Amino acid sequence: MKHRPFGSVTLQLFSLCVLGGFPACQFADSSGLKASASDEPVSAAAAETKQTELASDEAQKQGSTTVDSLEYAKLVSELAERDTTGRWPVIDQPVPYTGAILPYKRIVAFYGNLYSARMGILGEFPPNEVLAKLDDEVAAWNAADTAIEAIPALHYIAVTAQGSAGRDGKYRLRMPFSQIDSVLRIAKKRNALVFLDIQVGFSELQAELPRLDTFLCMPQVHLGIDPEFSMKDDLPPGKRVGHFTAADINFAVQHLAKLVREKGLPPKVLVVHRFTQGMIKDFRQIALDPAVQIVINMDGWGAPALKRNTYQSYVFREPVQFTGFKFFYKNDLIPSPHRMMTIEEVNGLVPKPVYIQYQ
Repeated sequence: MKHRPFGSVTLQLFSLCVLGGFPACQFADSSGLKASASDEPVSAAAAETKQTELASDEAQKQGSTTVDSLEYAKLVSELAERDTTGRWPVIDQPVPYTGAILPYKRIVAFYGNLYSARMGILGEFPPNEVLAKLDDEVAAWNAADTAIEAIPALHYIAVTAQGSAGRDGKYRLRMPFSQIDSVLRIAKKRNALVFLDIQVGFSELQAELPRLDTFLCMPQVHLGIDPEFSMKDDLPPGKRVGHFTAADINFAVQHLAKLVREKGLPPKVLVVHRFTQGMIKDFRQIALDPAVQIVINMDGWGAPALKRNTYQSYVFREPVQFTGFKFFYKNDLIPSPHRMMTIEEVNGLVPKPVYIQYQ
């Protein structure tokens, strides 16, 4: 790996110490998504931002400091202790700033959109039922692996790909900020992290990501980006799997890193979904930064053998920094043997995923 280093402290200390085709698109029906046209944050977001600003001075003092490099090296090495290829852990990665979540915690996230029961569990049940089910999954992970604490998260699709062009021809729909506020309020009941996911359609990250800065300036809010719905030719979402280039991902990293440094925030987690070879181009050119922790999330559904192969082929073989794994409550049951992988099976992958998502 030849990630461009940021700063002088890197993990050179280590020398010392899937799927056939792609899932059926779960497009939210435009008539069912009654998103408002307002792009203005509402009061809950403003209040959270104010709270962040009050804490910024203290956090800024930590912005130029990193976690203990020897401890960090030990923990990331343990995630990949059964690797025999030398790919993992990624050696030339920067040690993150103080307050980094990974690899100290494992994130267990529920995915979806509040307007749609078809896009994931987050929108399928009432909030209290969603949280109760999330509690169960977090507890199950903590029981299965006592070496790393699992913590809860809600992963909300804030920009959804669409099957129709829309008024601006971008094949995407931006969720109203009031709905993001609703997710923040639900997450607060469990002190859970929040991820805002972007499906750009025919738009681009440069246009969609800065709109979410009000929320991304909150220390508990992180980002997901979905190459599947990044369409760079004339075919709309769902007709072909899209892709992000290293330049696209680097833009997201640089944008998040700038917010972290300017606002004195702890490092952001950036989840990038993947289940085919072509979804991420030029992975060796992805530049790591101590202010951002990148997770390549295995996002395909299918039988256990197929999912293991997808993880091996597209996540393990092209290492970036950290890895994730998605469970599909319904789609994973369709093919024989009609079951989801077990926690033990997923925890036995190399390297161990530190971001777990349920759809």
